Amino acid sequence: MPQTLHLTWSLIGISSLIIFIIGYYFIATEEKYNINKSKPALFIGTFMFMLIGVYFAVNGLDVEPLHNEMKVLILEIAEIFFFLFVAMTFIETMIERNVFDVLKYKLISKGYTYKQLFWLTGFLAFFISPVADNLTTALILSTVLFTIDKTTKEFLVPSAVNIVVAANAGGAWSPFGDITTLMAWTAGKGEFVDFLALFPASIIGYVVTAWLLSRVVPEGQPPFSEQTNKIEILKPGAKVVIYLGVATIALAVLGHQFFHFPAMWGMMFGLAILKLYSYRLKRRDGETFDVFVNMKHVENDTLLFFFGILSAVGALHFLGFLEYITKLYDAIGPTAGNIGVGFISAIVDNVPVMSAILKANPSMGLDQWLLVTLTAGIGGSLIAFGSAAGVGVMGRLKGIYTFGSHMKLSWTILVGYIISLIVWYIQFEVMGLY
Repeated sequence: MPQTLHLTWSLIGISSLIIFIIGYYFIATEEKYNINKSKPALFIGTFMFMLIGVYFAVNGLDVEPLHNEMKVLILEIAEIFFFLFVAMTFIETMIERNVFDVLKYKLISKGYTYKQLFWLTGFLAFFISPVADNLTTALILSTVLFTIDKTTKEFLVPSAVNIVVAANAGGAWSPFGDITTLMAWTAGKGEFVDFLALFPASIIGYVVTAWLLSRVVPEGQPPFSEQTNKIEILKPGAKVVIYLGVATIALAVLGHQFFHFPAMWGMMFGLAILKLYSYRLKRRDGETFDVFVNMKHVENDTLLFFFGILSAVGALHFLGFLEYITKLYDAIGPTAGNIGVGFISAIVDNVPVMSAILKANPSMGLDQWLLVTLTAGIGGSLIAFGSAAGVGVMGRLKGIYTFGSHMKLSWTILVGYIISLIVWYIQFEVMGLY
């Protein structure tokens, strides 16, 4: 078992904390310095452990606790890393098979009004993100937005905010819709079906925010050209890939639920089936897709960011810093602490926040673990760069969806966040329905 030491005020403890703060500054300001956040995250995550190793060697300390910590950490990271890797590979394969291009064209060509498109893209984001993850969903649908209309900010800005909120809220009630929810599930804080209990709080809070945002969406219809990305036909095998993706997730859930396999085991099996299907498709139709080529498009920077930041938080845990979180929870109570996590997640990316809480492991029941999953998942929507979905959409709609334009509408998100908390309290604490 990993062992937590009390080295917070030692030279290595203070040095590691300073390195973490400096590294996180560059993570938070990646656009200012034009540096992908995976670079500083990976550096601090690996460097902190190397410094700890040097400190132990110089002082003649027993390195066995350090080895145990790193072994457990590697297992935790690998489960999340490979799960996301397979999920992203399936998404890239669906993109290559024109699944999302066909969806995009159908939305554009139907003659929907701005308000109808606002609600359609929002609900699509809410219900796709539980399967595809919130970042991928937000990137796809923000691309749809920009294809629909590249100039009307009165439509683009509230619709972009809507997609970010919907993707984060939709990801909160599915174990693989958001990295924070996936972390809580794989850490054993709840069974798969337990997280589905967050659906009422997630959707009601989202709908309230969406309704408030819809009031500023203009009337009328966007312009449409018949030549605009006219892709109406799926490539061969596209539907089978979709079915295999759904089956793969089902295998991951069932294997974890009944056999206590790591969730990534079922995902890797699904990847094997996908590769075998690509071979069969080539033998049968003479046309296929190359899974390895699709893997090249997977966002490896995102995966490496998770590796780095989870390693850095693991180092802080090993040194004893996360014990302060447990003491804070004991002082103010889990409900207040978990609600505060939502606001912290808006400023600091929700992945390290959730990782720190899981490592600190304050004594909480299922209701409170689901609350922190909810708040960490949707709290990042309050500020544009508070979630991966928000950062992704800012990059896709540069100069349109910005920090300032988001903050002008952030009050609508705060109202929805409060409504979600009220729904959680009534459902979980008053009625005990979970």
